[in-house]
Amino acid sequence: MKIDSSISAVITGGASGLGEATARALAARGAKVALFDLNEERGERIAAELGGTFCKVDVSNEESIAAGFAKAREANGQERVLVNCAGIAPIGKLTRRDRETGEISHLPFDQFEKALKINLLGTFGCMAKAAAGMMTLEPVGKHGERGVMINTASVAAEDGQIGQVAYAASKAGVKGITLPVARDLMSEGIRVNAILPGIFLTPMMEGLPERAQASLAAAVPFPKRLGQPEEYADLACFMVEAEYMNAETVRLDGAIRMPPK
Repeated sequence: MKIDSSISAVITGGASGLGEATARALAARGAKVALFDLNEERGERIAAELGGTFCKVDVSNEESIAAGFAKAREANGQERVLVNCAGIAPIGKLTRRDRETGEISHLPFDQFEKALKINLLGTFGCMAKAAAGMMTLEPVGKHGERGVMINTASVAAEDGQIGQVAYAASKAGVKGITLPVARDLMSEGIRVNAILPGIFLTPMMEGLPERAQASLAAAVPFPKRLGQPEEYADLACFMVEAEYMNAETVRLDGAIRMPPK
Protein backbone atom coordinates (compact mmCIF):
# COMPACT_ATOMS: atom_id res chain seq x y z
CA MET A 1 0.00 0.00 0.00
CA LYS A 2 1.64 3.20 -1.15
CA ILE A 3 1.95 5.85 1.54
CA ASP A 4 0.60 9.14 0.21
CA SER A 5 -1.99 11.81 0.95
CA SER A 6 -4.83 9.32 0.48
CA ILE A 7 -3.69 7.37 3.53
CA SER A 8 -4.84 8.05 7.08
CA ALA A 9 -2.77 6.53 9.89
CA VAL A 10 -3.15 6.11 13.65
CA ILE A 11 0.00 5.81 15.76
CA THR A 12 -0.30 4.89 19.43
CA GLY A 13 2.43 6.20 21.70
CA GLY A 14 2.87 8.83 19.01
CA ALA A 15 4.15 11.61 21.26
CA SER A 16 7.62 10.17 21.86
CA GLY A 17 10.21 7.59 20.91
CA LEU A 18 9.38 5.01 18.26
CA GLY A 19 5.83 6.28 17.85
CA GLU A 20 6.88 9.87 17.29
CA ALA A 21 9.50 8.83 14.72
CA THR A 22 6.91 6.74 12.89
CA ALA A 23 4.36 9.54 12.88
CA ARG A 24 6.98 11.88 11.43
CA ALA A 25 8.01 9.36 8.77
CA LEU A 26 4.43 8.70 7.69
CA ALA A 27 3.61 12.42 7.60
CA ALA A 28 6.76 13.12 5.57
CA ARG A 29 5.46 10.67 2.97
CA GLY A 30 2.13 12.51 2.83
CA ALA A 31 -0.07 10.48 5.18
CA LYS A 32 -2.61 12.12 7.46
CA VAL A 33 -1.61 11.13 10.99
CA ALA A 34 -3.40 10.87 14.33
CA LEU A 35 -1.31 10.50 17.47
CA PHE A 36 -2.70 8.55 20.44
CA ASP A 37 -0.91 9.32 23.72
CA LEU A 38 -1.42 10.45 27.29
CA ASN A 39 1.13 13.28 27.04
CA GLU A 40 -1.25 15.99 25.92
CA GLU A 41 1.19 18.91 25.77
CA ARG A 42 3.83 17.12 23.71
CA GLY A 43 1.27 15.28 21.61
CA GLU A 44 -0.53 18.48 20.63
CA ARG A 45 2.76 20.13 19.71
CA ILE A 46 3.95 17.26 17.51
CA ALA A 47 0.56 16.90 15.85
CA ALA A 48 0.58 20.61 15.04
CA GLU A 49 4.05 20.31 13.50
CA LEU A 50 2.87 17.45 11.31
CA GLY A 51 -0.51 18.90 10.40
CA GLY A 52 -2.05 15.94 12.20
CA THR A 53 -4.45 15.27 15.05
CA PHE A 54 -3.72 14.51 18.68
CA CYS A 55 -6.04 12.24 20.65
CA LYS A 56 -5.54 11.78 24.37
CA VAL A 57 -5.96 8.04 24.74
CA ASP A 58 -5.40 5.51 27.51
CA VAL A 59 -4.90 2.31 25.52
CA SER A 60 -5.78 0.17 28.54
CA ASN A 61 -9.32 1.58 28.50
CA GLU A 62 -11.79 0.52 25.81
CA GLU A 63 -13.91 3.68 26.03
CA SER A 64 -10.82 5.86 25.71
CA ILE A 65 -9.68 3.89 22.66
CA ALA A 66 -13.10 4.22 21.02
CA ALA A 67 -13.17 7.97 21.65
CA GLY A 68 -9.68 8.31 20.16
CA PHE A 69 -10.62 6.52 16.97
CA ALA A 70 -13.80 8.58 16.67
CA LYS A 71 -11.81 11.82 16.92
CA ALA A 72 -9.11 10.62 14.52
CA ARG A 73 -11.65 9.52 11.93
CA GLU A 74 -13.60 12.74 12.18
CA ALA A 75 -10.42 14.67 11.40
CA ASN A 76 -8.68 12.39 8.90
CA GLY A 77 -11.18 9.83 7.72
CA GLN A 78 -11.06 6.08 8.27
CA GLU A 79 -7.47 4.94 8.85
CA ARG A 80 -5.85 2.37 6.59
CA VAL A 81 -2.73 2.15 8.78
CA LEU A 82 -2.37 1.43 12.49
CA VAL A 83 1.00 1.37 14.23
CA ASN A 84 0.92 0.29 17.88
CA CYS A 85 3.85 1.79 19.80
CA ALA A 86 2.28 2.62 23.17
CA GLY A 87 3.78 0.61 25.99
CA ILE A 88 5.60 0.47 29.31
CA ALA A 89 8.70 -1.43 30.42
CA PRO A 90 8.29 -2.41 34.09
CA ILE A 91 11.10 -4.09 36.00
CA GLY A 92 10.61 -6.71 38.71
CA LYS A 93 11.58 -10.32 39.40
CA LEU A 94 8.93 -12.96 39.97
CA THR A 95 10.20 -13.38 43.52
CA ARG A 96 12.94 -11.79 45.59
CA ARG A 97 14.70 -12.55 48.86
CA ASP A 98 15.64 -9.61 51.07
CA ARG A 99 19.39 -9.85 51.66
CA GLU A 100 19.15 -8.51 55.19
CA THR A 101 16.01 -10.12 56.56
CA GLY A 102 15.68 -13.16 54.30
CA GLU A 103 12.04 -12.27 53.73
CA ILE A 104 10.62 -13.59 50.45
CA SER A 105 8.15 -11.59 48.37
CA HIS A 106 6.76 -11.80 44.84
CA LEU A 107 5.91 -9.37 42.10
CA PRO A 108 2.56 -7.77 42.94
CA PHE A 109 -0.30 -9.01 40.81
CA ASP A 110 -1.32 -5.45 39.91
CA GLN A 111 2.11 -4.66 38.46
CA PHE A 112 1.98 -7.72 36.22
CA GLU A 113 -1.59 -6.89 35.24
CA LYS A 114 -0.68 -3.28 34.37
CA ALA A 115 1.97 -4.45 31.88
CA LEU A 116 -0.50 -6.81 30.25
CA LYS A 117 -3.26 -4.19 30.11
CA ILE A 118 -1.14 -1.51 28.47
CA ASN A 119 1.19 -3.56 26.25
CA LEU A 120 -1.00 -6.49 25.24
CA LEU A 121 -4.62 -5.57 25.88
CA GLY A 122 -3.92 -2.06 24.57
CA THR A 123 -2.51 -3.51 21.34
CA PHE A 124 -5.45 -5.90 21.01
CA GLY A 125 -8.00 -3.16 21.68
CA CYS A 126 -6.58 -0.80 19.08
CA MET A 127 -6.30 -3.60 16.54
CA ALA A 128 -9.91 -4.62 17.11
CA LYS A 129 -11.25 -1.08 16.67
CA ALA A 130 -9.01 -0.41 13.65
CA ALA A 131 -9.86 -3.68 11.93
CA ALA A 132 -13.60 -3.10 12.30
CA GLY A 133 -13.17 0.30 10.67
CA MET A 134 -10.85 -0.91 7.92
CA MET A 135 -13.36 -3.58 6.94
CA THR A 136 -15.78 -0.82 5.87
CA LEU A 137 -13.31 0.57 3.34
CA GLU A 138 -13.27 -0.12 -0.37
CA PRO A 139 -10.33 -2.39 -1.24
CA VAL A 140 -7.51 -0.85 -3.23
CA GLY A 141 -4.83 -2.21 -5.52
CA LYS A 142 -4.71 -5.31 -7.68
CA HIS A 143 -5.26 -7.70 -4.77
CA GLY A 144 -7.86 -5.75 -2.81
CA GLU A 145 -5.96 -4.45 0.19
CA ARG A 146 -7.89 -2.56 2.86
CA GLY A 147 -5.36 -1.85 5.57
CA VAL A 148 -2.15 -2.62 7.44
CA MET A 149 -1.48 -2.99 11.15
CA ILE A 150 1.98 -3.02 12.74
CA ASN A 151 2.57 -3.99 16.36
CA THR A 152 5.59 -3.33 18.55
CA ALA A 153 6.80 -6.35 20.48
CA SER A 154 10.41 -6.54 21.72
CA VAL A 155 13.43 -8.82 21.65
CA ALA A 156 12.35 -9.49 25.25
CA ALA A 157 9.54 -11.55 23.74
CA GLU A 158 12.25 -14.08 22.86
CA ASP A 159 15.17 -13.15 25.15
CA GLY A 160 13.48 -12.00 28.33
CA GLN A 161 15.99 -10.98 30.99
CA ILE A 162 16.00 -11.24 34.76
CA GLY A 163 13.44 -8.77 36.08
CA GLN A 164 11.44 -8.71 32.84
CA VAL A 165 8.78 -11.30 33.63
CA ALA A 166 5.86 -8.89 33.16
CA TYR A 167 7.38 -7.05 30.21
CA ALA A 168 8.48 -10.22 28.41
CA ALA A 169 5.09 -11.86 28.93
CA SER A 170 3.24 -8.86 27.51
CA LYS A 171 5.54 -8.56 24.50
CA ALA A 172 5.50 -12.30 23.84
CA GLY A 173 1.73 -11.92 23.71
CA VAL A 174 2.04 -9.14 21.14
CA LYS A 175 4.28 -11.35 19.03
CA GLY A 176 1.93 -14.30 19.54
CA ILE A 177 -1.23 -12.60 18.29
CA THR A 178 0.37 -11.45 15.04
CA LEU A 179 -0.12 -14.67 13.05
CA PRO A 180 -3.65 -15.55 14.22
CA VAL A 181 -4.89 -11.99 13.68
CA ALA A 182 -3.32 -11.92 10.21
CA ARG A 183 -5.22 -15.14 9.51
CA ASP A 184 -8.42 -13.72 11.01
CA LEU A 185 -8.21 -10.76 8.63
CA MET A 186 -6.78 -12.36 5.49
CA SER A 187 -10.15 -12.54 3.73
CA GLU A 188 -10.65 -8.82 4.41
CA GLY A 189 -7.40 -7.70 2.78
CA ILE A 190 -5.83 -6.47 6.03
CA ARG A 191 -2.19 -7.32 6.76
CA VAL A 192 -0.65 -7.61 10.24
CA ASN A 193 3.04 -7.57 11.14
CA ALA A 194 5.14 -6.97 14.24
CA ILE A 195 8.54 -5.40 14.90
CA LEU A 196 10.74 -6.65 17.75
CA PRO A 197 13.11 -3.76 18.56
CA GLY A 198 16.36 -4.31 20.43
CA ILE A 199 18.04 -1.57 22.45
CA PHE A 200 16.87 1.76 21.06
CA LEU A 201 17.70 5.33 21.95
CA THR A 202 14.27 6.26 23.26
CA PRO A 203 13.52 8.88 25.94
CA MET A 204 13.74 6.19 28.61
CA MET A 205 17.22 5.23 27.41
CA GLU A 206 18.31 8.86 27.12
CA GLY A 207 17.67 9.19 30.85
CA LEU A 208 20.50 6.77 31.62
CA PRO A 209 24.06 8.01 32.22
CA GLU A 210 26.26 8.13 29.11
CA ARG A 211 28.45 5.39 30.56
CA ALA A 212 25.45 3.08 30.83
CA GLN A 213 24.37 3.90 27.27
CA ALA A 214 27.87 3.16 25.99
CA SER A 215 27.92 -0.17 27.82
CA LEU A 216 24.61 -1.19 26.26
CA ALA A 217 25.75 -0.11 22.81
CA ALA A 218 28.93 -2.17 23.16
CA ALA A 219 26.82 -5.30 23.72
CA VAL A 220 25.34 -5.02 20.23
CA PRO A 221 27.28 -7.27 17.79
CA PHE A 222 27.08 -4.94 14.79
CA PRO A 223 26.74 -2.07 14.42
CA LYS A 224 27.93 -1.34 17.95
CA ARG A 225 25.45 1.37 18.80
CA LEU A 226 21.93 1.87 20.00
CA GLY A 227 19.10 1.72 17.51
CA GLN A 228 17.65 4.98 16.26
CA PRO A 229 13.88 5.53 16.33
CA GLU A 230 14.08 6.57 12.67
CA GLU A 231 15.25 3.05 11.82
CA TYR A 232 12.14 1.60 13.41
CA ALA A 233 10.05 4.14 11.48
CA ASP A 234 11.71 3.18 8.19
CA LEU A 235 10.91 -0.49 8.78
CA ALA A 236 7.32 0.35 9.70
CA CYS A 237 6.91 2.33 6.47
CA PHE A 238 8.45 -0.55 4.49
CA MET A 239 5.96 -2.95 6.06
CA VAL A 240 3.09 -0.69 5.06
CA GLU A 241 4.22 -0.61 1.44
CA ALA A 242 5.47 -4.22 1.07
CA GLU A 243 2.26 -5.97 0.06
CA TYR A 244 3.71 -9.49 0.36
CA MET A 245 4.85 -8.99 3.95
CA ASN A 246 2.17 -10.42 6.19
CA ALA A 247 2.13 -12.17 9.60
CA GLU A 248 5.86 -11.46 10.03
CA THR A 249 7.63 -10.77 13.33
CA VAL A 250 10.89 -9.03 12.51
CA ARG A 251 13.75 -8.40 14.95
CA LEU A 252 15.44 -5.03 14.54
CA ASP A 253 18.35 -5.37 16.93
CA GLY A 254 21.86 -5.32 15.42
CA ALA A 255 22.01 -9.11 15.97
CA ILE A 256 21.91 -8.84 19.77
CA ARG A 257 20.70 -11.77 21.83
CA MET A 258 19.96 -10.56 25.32
CA PRO A 259 21.94 -12.23 28.16
CA PRO A 260 20.21 -13.25 31.42
CA LYS A 261 20.96 -9.82 32.90
